[in-house]
Amino acid sequence: MAGRAIWKGYIHLGGVDVPVKLHTAVREERVQFHLLHRRDQVKLKQQMVCAHENVPVPAEEQARGVELEEGRYLLVDPEELDQADPEESRLIEVHEFVKNGEIDPVFLERAYYLEPDAPSKGYSALVGALGEMDVAGICTWAMRKRSYLGALQTSGRSLRLCTLRYADEVLSVASLEMPETPLAEKELRIGTELINQLTAPFQPQKFEDEHQKKLRQLIDRKARGEKIAILRPRRLKPTASDKLLHALEASLKKVA
Repeated sequence: MAGRAIWKGYIHLGGVDVPVKLHTAVREERVQFHLLHRRDQVKLKQQMVCAHENVPVPAEEQARGVELEEGRYLLVDPEELDQADPEESRLIEVHEFVKNGEIDPVFLERAYYLEPDAPSKGYSALVGALGEMDVAGICTWAMRKRSYLGALQTSGRSLRLCTLRYADEVLSVASLEMPETPLAEKELRIGTELINQLTAPFQPQKFEDEHQKKLRQLIDRKARGEKIAILRPRRLKPTASDKLLHALEASLKKVA
């Protein structure tokens, strides 16, 4: 597996420990901008400035605090914060198994790959069983002074570990208080036909980040000395609700 492992541990399942290595499954390749002094193009340094005295505050005089009420803070020392750090462990503790379809995607955060850290039949058995039963292992572990909740799943012949958001971090869609809108049979039929016409296998490689692509093209042009024309963005007007059905019918004819 490409890339260096960022963590090593054991999947703890009942009385079995499976040694694994953790690899990041995603990477972000974005244009990196730096904040510069326009006059001499030198990087700017960030300073912590007291809002009251308007003077820089050295690191030894800085402290962390929690706002109890507006303008009143409780200071917490680094040694006190250490008391809340999770206990050091190398175990990914599997607590229960759930059907993959029961995990709402809104709970999914970052994905990692797990590879065996040593030859282990337990690893292959776990991959096979998770795939055969279409389940995920809900697990917890500690890494780099943080506690994580996650879902242990299969990815082909390998294991994938996705961090999950905690329940109190996810807002219910009911909080939107959306009004109920009646749906006519014709509207449902047209919408279904349009989706059927556009249904295809999931192929993410067909798409690319257009924003990053345009940024790189812009930088290449400026590096060649080209002058960049500033264009006004096009503003699209939303389709009026009384014309939406006609718009769907027109879209259906285009893809037919």
